[in-house]
Amino acid sequence: MPDPRSEFVRILVERGFLHQCTDLEGLDALACDRTVTAYVGFDCTAPSLHVGSLVSIMLLRRLQQAGHRPIVLMGGGTTRIGDPSGRDEARKLLTDDEIAANMAGIRRVFANFLDFGDGPTGAVMVNNADWLDGLAYIAFLRDYGRHFSVNRMLTFRSVKLRLEREQPLSFLEFNYMVLQAFDFLELARRRDCVLQMGGSDQWGNIVAGCELARRVDARSLFGLTTPLITTASGAKMGKTAAGAVWLSADMLSPYGYWQFWRNTEDADVGRFLRLFTELPLAEIERLESLEGAEINAAKAVLADEATRLCHGEQARAVAAETARRTFADESSGDALPTIEVARDEMAAGLPAFELFRRSGLAASGGEARRLIKGGGARLNNVPVQEEMRSVSTADADEAGLLKLSAGKKRHALVRIV
Repeated sequence: MPDPRSEFVRILVERGFLHQCTDLEGLDALACDRTVTAYVGFDCTAPSLHVGSLVSIMLLRRLQQAGHRPIVLMGGGTTRIGDPSGRDEARKLLTDDEIAANMAGIRRVFANFLDFGDGPTGAVMVNNADWLDGLAYIAFLRDYGRHFSVNRMLTFRSVKLRLEREQPLSFLEFNYMVLQAFDFLELARRRDCVLQMGGSDQWGNIVAGCELARRVDARSLFGLTTPLITTASGAKMGKTAAGAVWLSADMLSPYGYWQFWRNTEDADVGRFLRLFTELPLAEIERLESLEGAEINAAKAVLADEATRLCHGEQARAVAAETARRTFADESSGDALPTIEVARDEMAAGLPAFELFRRSGLAASGGEARRLIKGGGARLNNVPVQEEMRSVSTADADEAGLLKLSAGKKRHALVRIV
């Protein structure tokens, strides 16, 4: 399309948020003429959201900053079913108490990213259990189920992948698409919501909602998806040796969160700065053009900005200082040699002398043993007392890192992968 006229669509294009849209030119025109109300749905499957949801969260934040109104839809009702999108098996069914507890934790995450209020652009949080819990089954099937073609539903990616992999798809899960489409219709009726946004795996569900609204209410609605975020090496973003990268401080410390971003692959720095920070594009272009060891300065900026958004300035400052103290000493943390060790191997535990040998801080096992016996070896800045001392994943920080030191000036990192 030509250069976007609305600030919101311009940000989508410039920052890399856009994957698919049902009618991008129509959405651009609408965003120029009026306040657009849009939503993203989040099921309550855990006490917090993780980095995998951050693109959608930042999209809602950008929408609000551009003068529009975001809705956070909590899946109090749909969580009881479980979204089959991107899954090889059914999700664990949760109790009502578990869903309520998870919802409370997720609410706290959004307080850091959105401004909630009653104004024209104030964010609102709603629960789809408010309308799904009271549905009469036969009446719902008669009024809405007749608008869905099973033939077509079988072609949607979330369903097709499960069938191709010969993984069972229950009738319970098969209903998810219908309920998500109904959510969109209800939000259009109740909140004048005209746009649903989500990840690329939600495209079929989103389109189904647009079509249901057109058939039932003759409403014109819009759907938009963001690209699947993987790292330059092809890995799914948000997984570390320590597990998921949570957005709640009580599930992952701000220091662990900071370290996750600091460990970004070189090729991903510019893309992640555009998506996950609010730095001006000109500054991002300068940072991503850095080469060699200098790119580590850009990674530190990424870590600072992402942590500030998620946890606040005070937590960012403490996390950055903790990282500096842990990994700097008299040697720059940016210059520390790093080795990778498989998580399974580290889970069983490795003798300390073996890690010093592998890291290059000792030329042989015998030299590593002598280093430890002489009191010159440290693990995470703590002297290693025994050469056979078992080092495991329990010694790693939240980002899956350990620091080895030989004397005062030679250091190395171990990254668990």
